[in-house]
Amino acid sequence: MSTLLEEIKAYKEVFKQKAPEEKQRLMAQATKELEESGVAQGLKEGERVPDFTIPDATGKMVSIKDELEKGPVILTFYRGGWCPYCNLELKAYQRELDAIKSAGSTLIAISPQTPDASMSTKEKNELEFLVLSDEGNQVAEQFNLLFKMPDYLVEIYKSSGLIVPDHNGNEDWELPKPATFVIDQTGKIVFADVDSDYTKRVKPSKVIDVLKSI
Repeated sequence: MSTLLEEIKAYKEVFKQKAPEEKQRLMAQATKELEESGVAQGLKEGERVPDFTIPDATGKMVSIKDELEKGPVILTFYRGGWCPYCNLELKAYQRELDAIKSAGSTLIAISPQTPDASMSTKEKNELEFLVLSDEGNQVAEQFNLLFKMPDYLVEIYKSSGLIVPDHNGNEDWELPKPATFVIDQTGKIVFADVDSDYTKRVKPSKVIDVLKSI
């Protein structure tokens, strides 16, 4: 079975062949500008996890405090079910779910999508872990992951028929950087991976290794 990083590499090759050069150039420019801006660097290892309670895909409220009482938590922020890289990552975590549970941990995925949109993502990818809805990006902001998409990138998305606010239930063109955190039972972040390049993701196996070392 192929790994997440192999699947991402394969998808990037297809995108490179099919997408117009100008679209590729502008999307790469947006990533570079985001990186150079220094915004949304994310919480760091050693910091405390913010307290939050938000709904899962069925509307049931989920508290990070309650989940941490059961054991360590892997918290992964994704942009939305419309993002192919996010879907590859979510499916890769589903494949590793037994190993995550064996390590005594809970896996939680968070996006700014509405609960209905989160349910679609959950069903499409056959996910058996918590998929939470951070409408308004309030939790993403607490984790210092939130950024506003530049106007020219918004126009690219619109021309591709992708209206992000329709998925998020608001008028904002704001997203969290994809990020993965491992949080120990005391609420301390023991691992943090945050990247301005949304095509880059940490290997689930690396995250599981961190879990096992707690």
